[in-house]
Amino acid sequence: MAALHAQAFDGSARWSAESFTAMLDRSDTIIVSGNDGFALGRVMADEAELLTIVVALAQRGQGTARTLLSDFDREARKLGATQAFLEVAADNAPARALYAATGWIQVGLRPGYYDGTDARLLRKTL
Repeated sequence: MAALHAQAFDGSARWSAESFTAMLDRSDTIIVSGNDGFALGRVMADEAELLTIVVALAQRGQGTARTLLSDFDREARKLGATQAFLEVAADNAPARALYAATGWIQVGLRPGYYDGTDARLLRKTL
C-alpha cells in the first residue's frame, strides 16, 4: 500500500508503511481495494472520514476511483455512518471533479493545510 501511495503522492502527503500498519490495526478502519487502487478511512459514530484514495497511474481514467468511492460509501453505511468527510488539495482539479461528480460538497476550507496549499473540506450524505 505504501509503495502505491508513494507513486501518487509526494513529500509530506506520502504515508509510510508504518502509518498504514497503524491504521489497519484500528477497529474503526475501512479499507476497500481493487483494480490497482484502494481507499482507506475510518468511521466514528455516524461519521466516516475518507483519509486517502489511490489509483495506480496506469489505471487512472478507467472508473477505478469512482468504484472505490462507491465501495467506501457502502462499507461506511454498514458501520452506521450517515455522512462522510474528506480533505482535498484546492489545486487537485481531477480529484475535486471526481468528488463533485459523486455527490461531495464543499463545507469548509483549511488555509495552508498541505504544505501551503489550501485544503477543501468536503461532505457527502450517505
